[in-house]
Amino acid sequence: MQIFKKSSQQAEPTFGFGESLAVLIVILCILGYLIIFKQQEPQAPLFIAFILLAVYGKLRGFTWDTVMDGMRSGLRAGVDPLVIFLSIGVLIATWIFSGTIPTIMYFGFKIISVQFFLPTVFIVCTLVGVACGSSFTTVSTMGIAFIGIGATLKINPGLTAGVIVSGAFCGSNISPLSGTTNLAASVGQISIYEHIRSLLITDIPAWAICVVLYTILGLNSKQVSLSAVHRMMDGLANGFWISGWALLPVALLIILAILQVPAIPSLGLGSLFAAALGWIHAPATSITAITKTIMMGYVAHTNNKTIDALLSKGGIASMLTSLALIVFALALGGLLIKFNIINAIIDHLSGIVKTAGRLTLATVITCIGVNLMVGEHYLAIILPGQSFLPAFDKLGLKRKYLTRILNDAGAAVNAIVPWSVSGVFIAGALQINPLKFIPWAFFPFLVTLLTIIVGFFLKPSKQKATV
Repeated sequence: MQIFKKSSQQAEPTFGFGESLAVLIVILCILGYLIIFKQQEPQAPLFIAFILLAVYGKLRGFTWDTVMDGMRSGLRAGVDPLVIFLSIGVLIATWIFSGTIPTIMYFGFKIISVQFFLPTVFIVCTLVGVACGSSFTTVSTMGIAFIGIGATLKINPGLTAGVIVSGAFCGSNISPLSGTTNLAASVGQISIYEHIRSLLITDIPAWAICVVLYTILGLNSKQVSLSAVHRMMDGLANGFWISGWALLPVALLIILAILQVPAIPSLGLGSLFAAALGWIHAPATSITAITKTIMMGYVAHTNNKTIDALLSKGGIASMLTSLALIVFALALGGLLIKFNIINAIIDHLSGIVKTAGRLTLATVITCIGVNLMVGEHYLAIILPGQSFLPAFDKLGLKRKYLTRILNDAGAAVNAIVPWSVSGVFIAGALQINPLKFIPWAFFPFLVTLLTIIVGFFLKPSKQKATV
């Protein structure tokens, strides 16, 4: 009976390097053609790629149970980001209701000039990203305020969004409170502070170059009539509660980050506190109105159409389209991992690298590839990290070199992939097509390039690392 069972079991098919590479190229061509050239929303292309890969896997000998298990595995990896997305939708709505975002905009108009708007946005978003350790929180709070200010100053929204993204991800990259930064350090089994010191070698030069580039772009910005700025400030003052007290939710979020409270409860507490603060200011607001705001988003009713358009957003419903995209992206990524396609590529790359420069380049390419194919920044750190760690040890390279690559080419690059978790979130929070802000998000490009360059100058340590 045992013999019969063993013989009846069918071995799972295997994908070689050539076939795996061909599958990835076909999927990238489908996504690239429909999303980039045909300017379609990513949901349908990702769904098409997922179904085609599932059918191909079945034709190659995988069972439907294996296909479904791969899909479920991919979705399990994204449970936290999905809940974070919904929580941030609530945060945006409640922070507008409490006057927090309008207050940031109001005082921003007072201190920001047109010429120095872009570098100021970049520096402020970097500092906020370091303080709270979350690029998503920075984008969904300060980012929304700066988008509104930039629109009033007649600055290209794509450019403003690119600056916000660069600052937010730079700050998150070097923050000891960042989830991705801590994850990269844990994959390399080194301390978080050793990891951050290594990151500064590439991130500080990239940050400085960004400041210079954004300053040059800002100096070329056209002057705008101050009357437009004054009208916006008057509209904000008349339509919202503008007060230093309205900034208390920001302080709470920073305190929770310092206390290392996880993202989901932090966002939830920040939202509830903002809702309570808004109700204290306007006690006539009913509970039904507040819960509707949480679900459907805040709807501004002022005499200024620009303000109404900018500050009518947020809510759980606003994130549902983004959630659909992430679900399909994670499902596709789950199949690529289940079919061993990603691992086949990684194994091939790790087997041909014999120098520090080539190993660095192979790790960077893998991080970018996982971002493109799976779209999940945590997996873009974990998969290459676990795969290339033995190679770094074998060459006698310090593990902090690997962890730096994982942050720079894994976490940061996720922001400039249109269908990734970060790309979708940014597009939803700032209400902008990813292809409009990606060309202006200089930091992910620069830090990845610098990581590759530095990699070719790495020297093995005298004593090889041990596992």
